Amino acid sequence: MHQDDADRFVVDGLTVRILYDNEDPINPRKEWDNAGTMVCFHRNYLLGDKHSFSVQEAQDEARRIEAEGGIVLPLYLYDHSGITMRTSPFSCPWDSGQVGLIWITADKIRKEYGVKRITKTTRKKATEMLVSEVEAYDSYLTGECYGFIVEDADGEQIDSCWGFLGDIKYCREEATSAAKNAAARIAEQTALGETPAQKWGAEHNV
Repeated sequence: MHQDDADRFVVDGLTVRILYDNEDPINPRKEWDNAGTMVCFHRNYLLGDKHSFSVQEAQDEARRIEAEGGIVLPLYLYDHSGITMRTSPFSCPWDSGQVGLIWITADKIRKEYGVKRITKTTRKKATEMLVSEVEAYDSYLTGECYGFIVEDADGEQIDSCWGFLGDIKYCREEATSAAKNAAARIAEQTALGETPAQKWGAEHNV
Protein backbone atom coordinates (compact mmCIF):
# COMPACT_ATOMS: atom_id res chain seq x y z
CA MET A 1 0.00 0.00 0.00
CA HIS A 2 1.28 3.47 -0.91
CA GLN A 3 2.36 5.52 2.11
CA ASP A 4 -0.44 8.05 1.50
CA ASP A 5 -3.08 5.40 0.86
CA ALA A 6 -5.79 5.03 3.47
CA ASP A 7 -7.16 1.99 1.65
CA ARG A 8 -6.76 0.08 -1.61
CA PHE A 9 -9.01 -2.50 -3.22
CA VAL A 10 -10.07 -3.88 -6.59
CA VAL A 11 -13.46 -3.38 -8.25
CA ASP A 12 -14.26 -5.14 -11.54
CA GLY A 13 -10.57 -5.41 -12.40
CA LEU A 14 -9.80 -1.76 -11.57
CA THR A 15 -7.69 -0.62 -8.64
CA VAL A 16 -9.27 1.87 -6.27
CA ARG A 17 -6.97 3.92 -4.06
CA ILE A 18 -8.39 5.91 -1.15
CA LEU A 19 -5.87 8.60 -0.24
CA TYR A 20 -5.52 11.13 2.54
CA ASP A 21 -6.12 14.62 1.19
CA ASN A 22 -3.11 16.21 2.87
CA GLU A 23 -2.12 18.80 0.29
CA ASP A 24 -5.29 20.85 -0.11
CA PRO A 25 -8.12 19.53 2.06
CA ILE A 26 -11.48 21.27 1.98
CA ASN A 27 -12.06 23.61 4.91
CA PRO A 28 -15.84 23.45 5.40
CA ARG A 29 -15.86 26.81 7.20
CA LYS A 30 -14.49 28.49 4.08
CA GLU A 31 -15.80 26.40 1.21
CA TRP A 32 -19.24 25.28 2.36
CA ASP A 33 -22.41 27.32 2.69
CA ASN A 34 -22.95 26.92 6.43
CA ALA A 35 -26.08 27.96 8.28
CA GLY A 36 -24.27 28.44 11.58
CA THR A 37 -21.75 31.09 12.56
CA MET A 38 -18.66 29.70 14.31
CA VAL A 39 -16.82 32.21 16.49
CA CYS A 40 -13.60 31.01 18.11
CA PHE A 41 -10.77 32.49 20.14
CA HIS A 42 -7.37 30.84 20.49
CA ARG A 43 -3.89 32.25 20.87
CA ASN A 44 -2.24 29.57 18.71
CA TYR A 45 -4.83 28.64 16.07
CA LEU A 46 -7.10 30.47 13.65
CA LEU A 47 -10.32 28.50 14.05
CA GLY A 48 -13.88 28.71 12.79
CA ASP A 49 -15.24 31.60 10.74
CA LYS A 50 -13.47 34.89 10.20
CA HIS A 51 -14.90 37.50 12.59
CA SER A 52 -14.12 40.76 14.38
CA PHE A 53 -15.77 40.02 17.75
CA SER A 54 -14.00 40.44 21.05
CA VAL A 55 -14.80 37.76 23.62
CA GLN A 56 -17.21 40.10 25.38
CA GLU A 57 -18.88 41.13 22.12
CA ALA A 58 -19.34 37.47 21.15
CA GLN A 59 -20.92 36.71 24.52
CA ASP A 60 -23.25 39.72 24.18
CA GLU A 61 -24.22 38.68 20.67
CA ALA A 62 -24.90 35.12 21.81
CA ARG A 63 -27.18 36.34 24.59
CA ARG A 64 -29.08 38.52 22.12
CA ILE A 65 -29.50 35.63 19.66
CA GLU A 66 -30.80 33.32 22.40
CA ALA A 67 -33.19 35.99 23.69
CA GLU A 68 -34.64 36.34 20.20
CA GLY A 69 -35.19 32.59 19.84
CA GLY A 70 -31.99 31.54 18.14
CA ILE A 71 -29.69 28.68 19.16
CA VAL A 72 -26.21 28.96 20.64
CA LEU A 73 -23.92 25.99 21.37
CA PRO A 74 -20.52 26.02 23.09
CA LEU A 75 -17.40 24.82 21.30
CA TYR A 76 -14.70 22.85 23.11
CA LEU A 77 -11.20 22.12 21.87
CA TYR A 78 -8.87 19.32 22.93
CA ASP A 79 -5.26 20.13 22.10
CA HIS A 80 -2.82 17.25 22.52
CA SER A 81 -0.76 15.90 19.62
CA GLY A 82 -3.33 17.48 17.32
CA ILE A 83 -6.61 19.25 17.87
CA THR A 84 -10.22 18.11 17.91
CA MET A 85 -13.44 20.03 18.46
CA ARG A 86 -16.97 19.25 19.61
CA THR A 87 -19.96 20.83 21.35
CA SER A 88 -19.58 18.97 24.66
CA PRO A 89 -16.69 19.15 27.17
CA PHE A 90 -13.74 16.77 27.06
CA SER A 91 -12.77 14.76 30.13
CA CYS A 92 -9.23 16.19 30.31
CA PRO A 93 -9.24 19.60 32.03
CA TRP A 94 -5.57 20.33 31.30
CA ASP A 95 -5.52 20.04 27.51
CA SER A 96 -9.05 21.14 26.74
CA GLY A 97 -11.49 23.95 27.30
CA GLN A 98 -14.12 26.11 25.68
CA VAL A 99 -12.80 27.81 22.59
CA GLY A 100 -15.86 29.59 21.28
CA LEU A 101 -19.48 29.39 20.19
CA ILE A 102 -21.55 28.40 17.19
CA TRP A 103 -24.95 30.00 16.68
CA ILE A 104 -27.84 30.43 14.32
CA THR A 105 -30.34 33.26 14.55
CA ALA A 106 -34.09 32.77 14.71
CA ASP A 107 -34.51 34.50 11.33
CA LYS A 108 -32.02 32.14 9.75
CA ILE A 109 -33.77 29.11 11.26
CA ARG A 110 -37.05 30.25 9.74
CA LYS A 111 -35.40 30.79 6.37
CA GLU A 112 -33.48 27.51 6.48
CA TYR A 113 -36.58 25.43 7.20
CA GLY A 114 -39.19 27.60 5.48
CA VAL A 115 -41.30 28.14 8.59
CA LYS A 116 -42.83 31.13 10.35
CA ARG A 117 -42.96 29.56 13.80
CA ILE A 118 -40.03 27.71 15.32
CA THR A 119 -41.38 24.56 16.94
CA LYS A 120 -39.52 22.14 19.21
CA THR A 121 -39.05 19.85 16.23
CA THR A 122 -37.55 22.67 14.17
CA ARG A 123 -35.25 23.66 17.05
CA LYS A 124 -34.08 20.07 17.34
CA LYS A 125 -33.31 19.92 13.61
CA ALA A 126 -31.45 23.23 13.75
CA THR A 127 -29.45 22.09 16.76
CA GLU A 128 -28.52 18.84 15.02
CA MET A 129 -27.46 20.84 11.97
CA LEU A 130 -25.10 22.95 14.08
CA VAL A 131 -23.63 19.81 15.63
CA SER A 132 -23.20 18.35 12.16
CA GLU A 133 -21.32 21.45 11.04
CA VAL A 134 -18.98 21.11 14.02
CA GLU A 135 -18.44 17.43 13.24
CA ALA A 136 -17.53 18.27 9.63
CA TYR A 137 -15.08 20.92 10.82
CA ASP A 138 -13.63 18.48 13.32
CA SER A 139 -13.01 16.02 10.48
CA TYR A 140 -11.03 18.75 8.74
CA LEU A 141 -9.06 19.51 11.92
CA THR A 142 -8.27 15.85 12.61
CA GLY A 143 -7.27 14.99 9.04
CA GLU A 144 -10.27 12.84 8.14
CA CYS A 145 -10.05 14.22 4.60
CA TYR A 146 -9.99 11.84 1.65
CA GLY A 147 -10.05 11.46 -2.08
CA PHE A 148 -9.93 8.50 -4.43
CA ILE A 149 -8.22 7.49 -7.64
CA VAL A 150 -9.33 4.70 -9.97
CA GLU A 151 -6.56 3.04 -11.98
CA ASP A 152 -6.64 0.53 -14.80
CA ALA A 153 -4.50 -2.61 -15.04
CA ASP A 154 -1.54 -0.56 -16.30
CA GLY A 155 -1.71 1.83 -13.36
CA GLU A 156 -3.13 4.65 -15.49
CA GLN A 157 -5.55 6.98 -13.72
CA ILE A 158 -9.01 6.87 -15.27
CA ASP A 159 -11.09 8.61 -12.61
CA SER A 160 -10.68 10.55 -9.37
CA CYS A 161 -12.57 12.68 -6.89
CA TRP A 162 -11.55 14.67 -3.80
CA GLY A 163 -13.15 16.56 -0.95
CA PHE A 164 -14.58 13.80 1.26
CA LEU A 165 -14.75 14.58 4.99
CA GLY A 166 -15.53 12.35 7.95
CA ASP A 167 -16.21 8.64 7.84
CA ILE A 168 -14.04 7.02 5.16
CA LYS A 169 -16.97 4.70 4.40
CA TYR A 170 -18.66 7.35 2.23
CA CYS A 171 -15.51 7.83 0.16
CA ARG A 172 -15.23 4.06 -0.29
CA GLU A 173 -18.85 3.87 -1.47
CA GLU A 174 -18.41 6.69 -3.99
CA ALA A 175 -15.13 5.24 -5.20
CA THR A 176 -16.70 1.81 -5.68
CA SER A 177 -19.54 3.35 -7.68
CA ALA A 178 -17.08 5.31 -9.82
CA ALA A 179 -15.00 2.20 -10.46
CA LYS A 180 -18.05 0.19 -11.52
CA ASN A 181 -19.07 2.96 -13.92
CA ALA A 182 -15.54 3.18 -15.28
CA ALA A 183 -15.39 -0.57 -15.81
CA ALA A 184 -18.66 -0.44 -17.72
CA ARG A 185 -17.22 2.24 -20.01
CA ILE A 186 -13.98 0.39 -20.71
CA ALA A 187 -15.62 -2.11 -23.08
CA GLU A 188 -17.05 0.73 -25.18
CA GLN A 189 -13.77 2.65 -25.19
CA THR A 190 -11.83 -0.48 -26.14
CA ALA A 191 -14.25 -1.20 -28.97
CA LEU A 192 -13.62 2.31 -30.29
CA GLY A 193 -9.87 1.82 -30.05
CA GLU A 194 -9.50 4.38 -27.26
CA THR A 195 -7.82 3.55 -23.97
CA PRO A 196 -9.51 4.49 -20.66
CA ALA A 197 -6.57 6.77 -19.81
CA GLN A 198 -6.93 8.63 -23.13
CA LYS A 199 -10.66 9.03 -22.55
CA TRP A 200 -10.10 10.35 -19.01
CA GLY A 201 -7.43 12.78 -20.27
CA ALA A 202 -9.71 14.13 -22.99
CA GLU A 203 -12.55 14.67 -20.53
CA HIS A 204 -10.26 16.53 -18.11
CA ASN A 205 -8.31 18.49 -20.74
CA VAL A 206 -4.97 16.86 -19.91
